[in-house]
Formats: sequence, structure tokens, C-alpha cells
Amino acid sequence: MTTFQLLLLIVAGGVFYLFFKQLFSGNHPKRGVDFEAKVADEQIGGINRPDKTFSTPTIEPTRIEQLLSMADEAVEKQDYDEAKKALGSALIIEPKNIDALQKMGYVSMQTKDYTEAKEVFEKLIAIDENDDMAHDLLANALHKLGDEAGAAKHHEKAITLDAEYAPHHFNYANTLYDLGRKKEALVGYKKAYALDNTLSVAKEMIEKLGADHE
Repeated sequence: MTTFQLLLLIVAGGVFYLFFKQLFSGNHPKRGVDFEAKVADEQIGGINRPDKTFSTPTIEPTRIEQLLSMADEAVEKQDYDEAKKALGSALIIEPKNIDALQKMGYVSMQTKDYTEAKEVFEKLIAIDENDDMAHDLLANALHKLGDEAGAAKHHEKAITLDAEYAPHHFNYANTLYDLGRKKEALVGYKKAYALDNTLSVAKEMIEKLGADHE
């Protein structure tokens, strides 16, 4: 592996990590939640009898929520075996739980279980064929497994679904670079950098590949 390939691997891993860090932190947007009402002492007065107050009942987390929380804590400690156990249990209860599948995909990639990651990302696509992130992540897993035709297909699908998302172009360019298709990789790096000029490594690759083709 060359120095540039190692650098690309590190940066691609960084992009991958940032996406899933947000996922595991629970800070990603949740559809259907418009606002959260808060009152002092967690009490609400009756509409007709404001002098009376009613304590807000404690809502116990569901078993799925407990298991996902356990997985989050395990990932934070980089205890991926425990994370897999918790996520596996969650998926027994709800086989199509999106959060559990996304997190299992991440854990599988971290443990280099690319076959399992492939199966997980395929399940996400079966649930929503327009999930561009699932297509991109599946492409990365297929590339690791040596299925370059499949990787290209899903990289291109991810770009078709969201052509304005720079990491899709960056990840595809990395795959093309690994395959020695440097002219095509250069196009991808240029597109990624045009969309997000904070991708400094994309700029470095543009300069390197541009110099190679002068």
C-alpha cells in the first residue's frame, strides 16, 4: 500500500466515522418530532383547574431502546463484540429496525466483517431502495470483498440519488484510484472538492493526479 493509499484509507475512515458518530450519538434528525414541551418541575396544570398539577409519568424505555443504548455505550468503548450482541438482540425483536441495521453495518465494517456488512446494507436497501447512504456503504463493503463491478454499481447509484453529497464522489474516486483508474478518479476528486472545499485530501489528490497527467 502506497503512502497516498494509506492516507486515502484514513480519510475515508474519517468520513465514515463522522457519519456514524452522529448516528450513535442520537443527534441525527428524527422525523415526526416537531417540538418538546418543557415545564418547571415536570408538572402540568389542568386547563380548567390551574391550581391542580399532575406529575409527568416516567416513561420507561422500550427493550429496543435499551438495547440500542447498550450498543452505543459498547461502541463508545470500542467493545464491538458487546455492541454486536446488543444489536443482534434488537434485530431479533425488530428485524427491520433502521437504527439497529445502520449501527450493525457500522460495527461490521469496524470489525472487518465485510460479508456481514454487505448483508446488512442490502437489507437497508430492501427497506428503502432510495437510501443513498446505504448504497454508498454497500459499495465500500463490496470493494473490500473484491466485487468491483458491484461496488461501481452502488457508488453510481448513491451519486444518482444525491449528486450534491461530496463524500459519495470522494468514496467512488477512492475506489477508482485503488483500481488504477486514475483519470476517472481525478474527475471524482474534482467533483467532491467542488462540492465541499473542506475535503483537503481531495485537493491533494487532484494536485497529485494532475501532476501525474501533465
